[in-house]
Amino acid sequence: MSKFNATNTIKTTNKCGHVAYAMGNKLKLVTQVLTSFFNEAKYYGDNSNELIQTARAVIKTDAHFVANLARYARKELHLRSVSHALTALIAHEVESKQYIKEVVADVVERSDDITEILACYLNMYGKPIANGLKRALAAALGKFSEYQISKYNGGDKVVKFKDVLKLTHAKPANDEQGKIFREIMEDTLPVAERWETELSAKGNTKEVWEALIDGNKLGYMAMLRNLRNIINAAPANIDKVYARLANKEQVLKSKQLPFRFYAAYQEVAKLPNAGTKVLDVLETALEYSIENLPKLSGTTVIAIDTSGSMGSRISAKSDILCVDIARLLAVIASHICENAIVYAFDTGIHKVQISSRGGIIQTAKSVTFYGGGTNLALPLLEMLKNRIKADRLLMFSDNMINYGYKNTCETLAGQYRSQLNPNLWVHAVDLVGYGTQQFVGARTNIIAGWSEKVLEFIQLAEVGIETQVKKIENFA
Repeated sequence: MSKFNATNTIKTTNKCGHVAYAMGNKLKLVTQVLTSFFNEAKYYGDNSNELIQTARAVIKTDAHFVANLARYARKELHLRSVSHALTALIAHEVESKQYIKEVVADVVERSDDITEILACYLNMYGKPIANGLKRALAAALGKFSEYQISKYNGGDKVVKFKDVLKLTHAKPANDEQGKIFREIMEDTLPVAERWETELSAKGNTKEVWEALIDGNKLGYMAMLRNLRNIINAAPANIDKVYARLANKEQVLKSKQLPFRFYAAYQEVAKLPNAGTKVLDVLETALEYSIENLPKLSGTTVIAIDTSGSMGSRISAKSDILCVDIARLLAVIASHICENAIVYAFDTGIHKVQISSRGGIIQTAKSVTFYGGGTNLALPLLEMLKNRIKADRLLMFSDNMINYGYKNTCETLAGQYRSQLNPNLWVHAVDLVGYGTQQFVGARTNIIAGWSEKVLEFIQLAEVGIETQVKKIENFA
């Protein structure tokens, strides 16, 4: 990958004080953005302010790249909060203001994206609001029906749709929209009939869930996230939920990240009355979501970071850990490899047996979380010691080496290439985005994110077509 990454050999230290390579600003921003719920704590601290600083630096030289990244984060990896923050920044900075119309058009997929973006801008910059943002948000309102707006109107939000109308001076495009705007301003917008309101009003009962299911009032995400409650209520028509969850068309349309299925599996597996059927349903749904991934020929060594820092949650509202994503993506990767050798590592390294008959989620859950220090060099040392002839090394980690090896891991990659295979590729999947890297130069590919889509860049990079940064540069 020399055409993409060969010139970056500037040494620095990571957040543990260990020697590392500095990332170029574009790659650094990609890793920070695609592994972030904005303003959320990480093991080594919330890096949201650093992310904004990096984004400002990139805007000075390539504002269009940041605009594309905001759109890519929302449309391809379905990240909301960080795409809202980037949109606010793009609207504010002189060099990027020209892109705000197209950014808002793509980032606003739900009506409450509008109120969230405006709230983010006011929180970051206060008033006055950039004119381009006001125009773009006003135009975005026209995408939504009365029901779509009323779903997210009111409540305890700081910025409501009434505030959007007041601050953007949005003008209705037709009589129907004029009616919606009047109802918003007069607080007479009908309350949307949502599953949440019915559940709140009538109680979390068997009969309420049965009515919601028969009335098709539960979206795919709502079913997935409430699966535990639904099972506990034991509605007579629960098989309709299972059928929808395992429906291939519904799975692909839902755009769920793989860890959403993992989280649901984790919750329902705790229930004594769940049974195996629902677990099989979740395995099937996940398999549908990843079936179009390109296959990887040859031998792939897959390394899963199970060190202590990987035990941090991806969000304060989530029980999913960084190591859960590492385990899940690693097992998914093993299923698309012709021949996979899998290790878990922390201060030691451990061979992981991946069964071709076991489900992806079940197998991922079985990988032990060891929780020690992070010796990122261990996979390559193991490959050298056992003279494993591999075509590629695929690492899932927070990239925070802090134990054992005293140099950068690129030194070991060089040794491996000189002794065993000069064509070894190293694909480092960054799951946390702390802003440094351990591998540089030719046949090195740094990827970031929590979606199975990151695995597409393995084959693309190896044949010289595209890397993640290049994809974002040309994102249409």
